[in-house]
Amino acid sequence: MKIKITGKELKITEAINDYVEKKLDRIDKYFEDAEADVTLRTEKTEQIAEIYVSANGEKYRAVTEDKDMYASIDKDIDILEGQIRKSKTKKEKMMREGSLKMMEVNEVRHTEVADEIIKTSYYDIKPMLPEDAVLKLQEKPTHNFLTFINVETGKVNVVHKLKDGKNYGLVEPEE
Repeated sequence: MKIKITGKELKITEAINDYVEKKLDRIDKYFEDAEADVTLRTEKTEQIAEIYVSANGEKYRAVTEDKDMYASIDKDIDILEGQIRKSKTKKEKMMREGSLKMMEVNEVRHTEVADEIIKTSYYDIKPMLPEDAVLKLQEKPTHNFLTFINVETGKVNVVHKLKDGKNYGLVEPEE
């Protein structure tokens, strides 16, 4: 892991340098090639440690303050480790779910279904005039038909788009 340690209004001693490197080994085990940018600074009585870790296109950041610089570094490492574990778990879960979805898709492709109802849709049938049904169907450009109760006859009718894409057809039951 490449480590860059910067001190603002604080001299980076050999002891602090070694401590940061030792603690970042906990983060290094998660990645093959990672970079860490550590900024240590003092503001009044608080010791602030800010650590950025970038690896595999991911960026992680932790900033904590404490009376003791070593405690602040420890808190940052704990936060970063939690972020990394959470991210890795999320990725692994997505990969598992993704592979299961691919298996299901492949299984569906291998088994041809013919002459069976494979999808059922439910919707409200509202009483309206055929002209109103056409207007309602025009509001939904992805739909090809609309089932409704004809107010004039009291029977179920269907308005559908014709292949020319400009006109509509009306399906009425015989009496």
